[in-house]
Amino acid sequence: MSSSSTSNGRPMESRTGRLKQRYNTSGERLVAGVVPLTKDKRYVLLIQSDRRKGWVLPKGGWENDEDCQSAAQREAWEEAGIIVQIEYDLGEIIESRPPKAPSKTKKREKALYRFYEGTVISEENEWPEKSKRDRCWMTFADASEALKERPELLEALQRSTMKRTP
Repeated sequence: MSSSSTSNGRPMESRTGRLKQRYNTSGERLVAGVVPLTKDKRYVLLIQSDRRKGWVLPKGGWENDEDCQSAAQREAWEEAGIIVQIEYDLGEIIESRPPKAPSKTKKREKALYRFYEGTVISEENEWPEKSKRDRCWMTFADASEALKERPELLEALQRSTMKRTP
């Protein structure tokens, strides 16, 4: 499947840059993400962060030409190579990490996340960010440990209906 795969009959293309990025009235970057689960809800798929060490949930900027749910599905495809069927809206989560020291060229923006729970219906061998991301199915306990340094992602996992025992 290529980066122009379809989901619900619509093309799903890989995007780059932040020209179409949405922000709220407080200046927070709006980010859409997904908690991708197996059908039996026993495992969640995490991906390797491309900016720092560790594991994360698929997520990224919600752009002004798409709805939030579509943005979450697009990010799941771009970052993890999965097609997900959205099951639940897990709501908004305000980023709680302290801002990084701003660089001379770029200020770190705070983010407001909206996560969805989704069932993985297809896991592809090729995807847009394959060269920079590994992916791994984890139990709730393993994923909780992997996400402990990212409170907003851990909160999304905890809000999901994932089974807490193996």
